[in-house]
Amino acid sequence: MNPLQVARGWALAALAATAATFPPPADLPARPEPPDPLACLEGQVVQTAGEWERLRRPELKALFQHYMYGHLPPPPKAWQAEVRREDAAALGGQAALREVILSWGATGAPRLNLLVLLPNERPGPVPVILGINFCGNHAVLPDPQISLPTGWMPRHCPDCPDNRATEAGRGKDAPSWDVAQVIARGFALAVFYHGDLEPDYPEAPEGIRAFAARGGLREVWGAPQPDALCPACPELYAAGNYDWSTLAAWAWGFHRAVDYLLTDRRFDPKRLAVFGHSRNGKTALLAGAFDERIALVLCHQAGCGGSAPSRGRVGESVKQINDRFPHWFNAAFKQFNDAPERLPFDQHALIALCAPRPVLLSNATEDQWANPAGQFDMLVAASPVYRLLGVPGLAAEAMPAPGTLISSRLGYFLRNGRHSTTSEDWRAFLDFAEAQWGKAR
Repeated sequence: MNPLQVARGWALAALAATAATFPPPADLPARPEPPDPLACLEGQVVQTAGEWERLRRPELKALFQHYMYGHLPPPPKAWQAEVRREDAAALGGQAALREVILSWGATGAPRLNLLVLLPNERPGPVPVILGINFCGNHAVLPDPQISLPTGWMPRHCPDCPDNRATEAGRGKDAPSWDVAQVIARGFALAVFYHGDLEPDYPEAPEGIRAFAARGGLREVWGAPQPDALCPACPELYAAGNYDWSTLAAWAWGFHRAVDYLLTDRRFDPKRLAVFGHSRNGKTALLAGAFDERIALVLCHQAGCGGSAPSRGRVGESVKQINDRFPHWFNAAFKQFNDAPERLPFDQHALIALCAPRPVLLSNATEDQWANPAGQFDMLVAASPVYRLLGVPGLAAEAMPAPGTLISSRLGYFLRNGRHSTTSEDWRAFLDFAEAQWGKAR
């Protein structure tokens, strides 16, 4: 039996929700070009929106979890939101600020600290951008009362000696967020620090993945339930040998923040966007692909493992990212280090999982490590899925000049400069959201 026949056989079994695994990478056919996002692993090309939802979308979700990110756990059986602090006159009276602690009813489980800012002069439900940060909520604003993170912090963050946050770091990351512009244009902003759930280093003992491995999954999620996308997962839950990666843990954090935001009537549930930069951009795209409550994705300079092709010849490679950051992806992804052409998907398929919802990929001219041109190609390759679902994809045939926003359902923005987040980027993010949703004010 040739490799393609093997792959087809496994795909049919997986779609019937009876297979525990997909074939090993060596048995997958090598494809130098990105696979057709509408072609199932066994070769069938879906022709209708119904076939996409019934066949291809579940298959792609299963493939990404099996070969790349690991399996995202289900929502917790119960969760709690504790309002730690409120300030009705933040930002000089322009915004209402709230700090919320999200927990899951399990002793010792990491908690998520959510910082929420809402424009004071905006009546009715407002659109909200939910973002994930690198260096703690206290670094987003120079507010002396925002809680300092108590867990591990990367040393590259401002004023974090001994991997711990200090008072000196307050507001040091404010230029990356431009909260004033977001609020002035009528959007709410919610942010959390990814290290609250899972610190950004391998085998972090204080993270939620280690908590799960110690048996905490059963307490948080209850008895293992059948999972059509991972038939073996109930046994993995029970054994504490779950396979989710750090990126999957952070995406799960996005989903838990969405749980909370959708309970607050101040926010418009139909206008909820997620944002992330670099590794956090990878996370935002993954979170959007796996949660249809997320209405729009802002994926900024995400690069390899996020919005750039794994088969790319520019910038970071699969091997380089796995060698430097082994915890970001699951063990199976390492098997593609020297053969990314055997991946049964590429990152255009992750974008396609967001269809028909809007997605913006944004980049900078000097950040070739993130492969801006390859990301544009991924939008082109995802567009057939959007068109199948009855909406336009990317409304451009060539990359735009720096400073020009393509604001079609699949959008693209490139600015001059380096790997960072600037006020110009935020202007593009808000312009794109307004193009899709209308003005917030």
